[in-house]
Amino acid sequence: MDHIVEMLNITKAFPGVVANDDITVQLRKGEIHALLGENGAGKSTLMSILFGLYKPDSGRILVRGKEVAITNPNVANGLGIGMVHQHFKLVHNFTVTENIILGMEPTVGPMLQTKDAAKRIKDLSIQYGLNVDPDARIEDVSVGMQQRVEILKMLYRDAEVLIFDEPTAVLTPQEIIDLMGIMKNLLGEGKSILLITHKLKEIKAIADRCTVIRRGKVIGTVDVATTPESRMAEMMVGRSVNFSVEKAVREAGEVVLDIKDLNVLSSRKTQALKNFCLQVKRGEILGLAGVDGNGQSELVEALTGLRRVESGSIVFKGKDISNESIRTRIRSGMAHIPEDRQKRGLVLDYSMEENLILEVYGLEPYSRRGFMNPKAIRAHADKLIKDFDVRSGQGAVSPARTLSGGNQQKAIVGREIDHDPDLLLAVQPTRGLDVGSIEYIHKRLVEQRDKGKAVLLVSLELDEIMDLSDRIAVISHGELKGIKLPAETNEAEIGLMMAGIAGGGKE
Repeated sequence: MDHIVEMLNITKAFPGVVANDDITVQLRKGEIHALLGENGAGKSTLMSILFGLYKPDSGRILVRGKEVAITNPNVANGLGIGMVHQHFKLVHNFTVTENIILGMEPTVGPMLQTKDAAKRIKDLSIQYGLNVDPDARIEDVSVGMQQRVEILKMLYRDAEVLIFDEPTAVLTPQEIIDLMGIMKNLLGEGKSILLITHKLKEIKAIADRCTVIRRGKVIGTVDVATTPESRMAEMMVGRSVNFSVEKAVREAGEVVLDIKDLNVLSSRKTQALKNFCLQVKRGEILGLAGVDGNGQSELVEALTGLRRVESGSIVFKGKDISNESIRTRIRSGMAHIPEDRQKRGLVLDYSMEENLILEVYGLEPYSRRGFMNPKAIRAHADKLIKDFDVRSGQGAVSPARTLSGGNQQKAIVGREIDHDPDLLLAVQPTRGLDVGSIEYIHKRLVEQRDKGKAVLLVSLELDEIMDLSDRIAVISHGELKGIKLPAETNEAEIGLMMAGIAGGGKE
C-alpha cells in the first residue's frame, strides 16, 4: 500500500499521563484518515508530534517511505505537512495575506512586497473554492473564513499532507457542509488528510478509514463505509452509547426569566437585538436556535451582565436585573456555561482548583475572614473532577491550559451546575466534546430541568436543540422569529426560520 505518512510505535508521556502509548497510524496517499477518540485520548498530541510541536519519547516517523526527524513546524512544512489547529494561529489585526506569508515574508531589500503573494493567494483561493479575500482583515471575517485562511496558509506552503484538528468545533452547519466540499476539492488536487474529530456523523460523511484511540492506545483501524456509528462509538468510549436523549414529558412551572422588548448593540454599535422578548420557565429546557452571529452572543452577554442593555428589561425571579452587577446575578441563582471556554470560561494559567472556585472564592468554606482555605478548595476540586470525569495529568493542581479542550469544557459545566442555579445559561455546552461526554452533559442538563430549574440552551447544533428542548425559540438578525414545539416541527422548518425565510407562530 502506498503510504505517504507512517507513524510507527509512537510513545509520548507527560507528567502523570502517557498521552500516546505505542501508537501506529498509516496515512495512504489521497485518503481522508480520521483519528477518533474521547477528549484527552491523545489525538492532538499525536498530530502535534507529526507537525513538530512535540518530540516523541520513542517510535519512528516515515514520510514517503523515508524515516525523518521532525524537530519543529518548519521541518514539517519542508516535508509538505501542514496543520490547522483547533484554536487558530492568526494575528487579528493583520490582513489575510499578512497572516499567510508570516515567517516567509517576500522582500525587496528592506521593503515588504505583498502584491505577488496576494495574487498567488487569490489564485489558490479560486483553485480550491475557498472564496477568501486576500486584503480582508482577520478581525473582520467570520470564524469559518478564518479557518479557510488557515487552510490557505498550508496550501501556500505547498503542503501535501493536511492535518485538521477538530475543524468543525466552531463552525455553523452550513460552514461544516462547505468545509467538507473543500476537503473533497483538496483530495481531488492530490492532497491527503488526517482528520482529528469525535463527530461520528462527519466521519461517516467524509472519511475513508478511521483509527480509534482510547486513553493513549490504538483500539483499531476500521473502514468507515462498512462500520456502523454505534460500533465506532463503542470502540471510542469502551461501552455502548445511547444517542437519543431520554426525558419524561413534564409541565413547565412559573416564569424564571422574562425578557421584555430588549434592545442591545453589538461591539460595532449596530443593533444586535431588536425588541427581543422571551420567557424561560421552571422545569423546561428552552432551546435558542440561530445561525451564528444573529444576536445570540449579545443576548447571553446582556443576561449575564457583560453587555449594556440599551432599552427593555431582564426580569429574573420577579426582579429587574438589567443594571445589576455580574456578581449579584450569580449570587441570585444564575449560572453560565460560556461559548468560548478559553476566553470566558477559564483563567488558563490558574490551576484547576483555582478555576473551579472563580465565582465563589469569597464564600465559606473556600475562604474565612479574608484568607483562602486550601483544604476546602482542594476537596471541592477533587469532587468535581471525579464527578464530571475531568482528565488532567496532575489533577486539581494542573494548569487549565494543559487540559484538552473537551476536559476544559467538562470542568466548566461541572463548576456551573455545582452552583445549583435557578437559571442555567448553557451556551454551546457540548462544543468540542466526544459522544460519551455529550451523552453525560445532556443527562446533566435534563437532570437540572427535572429538578425544576430553568435551562436556556443556546446551540448551533440543530440536532442537539431538537433532542433536548421542550420548546424551541428561533432568532434571526436579532429578532425572535417564533417558538415551536419539537414534536410539531423539523430541522428543515427551523433552518428556514433561522435564515429568516419563514416565520412561526408562538407556542
